[in-house]
Amino acid sequence: MRLPVELRHVAPRLATGAFILNSGLAKRGADEQTAAMMHGMAKNTYPFLGKVEPGKFVRLLSAGEIALGAALLLPVVPTALAGAGLTAFSAGLLGLYLRTPGMREEGGLRPTQEGTALAKDTWMLGIGIGFVVDGIQRRCQ
Repeated sequence: MRLPVELRHVAPRLATGAFILNSGLAKRGADEQTAAMMHGMAKNTYPFLGKVEPGKFVRLLSAGEIALGAALLLPVVPTALAGAGLTAFSAGLLGLYLRTPGMREEGGLRPTQEGTALAKDTWMLGIGIGFVVDGIQRRCQ
C-alpha cells in the first residue's frame, strides 16, 4: 500500500502540523478573559462570529486546530486534502492581519511589531497552496 504522502511533503507537513496542533491544544483550557480577547479580535474582522459566544468560539477554534494539525501529521490523510484545510485556515488568519487596524504599517503590507505574529502565517498559506497545486498536478499526470 502506498501512502498518499510524497517524501518532499514530510517536512512541511510535520512543521505546520506540529505548530497548529500545539496551538489548538494550548487553547483548550483558555480562560474567559482570553476567550473574550480572541473572540473580540475575530468578530471585528469577521462580524458573523459575533453571534457565537466567546467560550464556544475558542472551543471550536481549538478543535479545528487540533483536527487540522492531526490531518497534517497523519500520513494517511492525502496531502492535497490537508493542504486545502491549511490553505483555508491560513487565509482566515491572513484576513485578520489584513483587516485588523494596527497590524500593518500605514499604506502598505509590511507588518507592525504587533502584526508580525499574524503576518508570519503567510508561510502556512504558501505551503497549503503548494500542497493543493501538487495534488492537482499529480491527478493530471
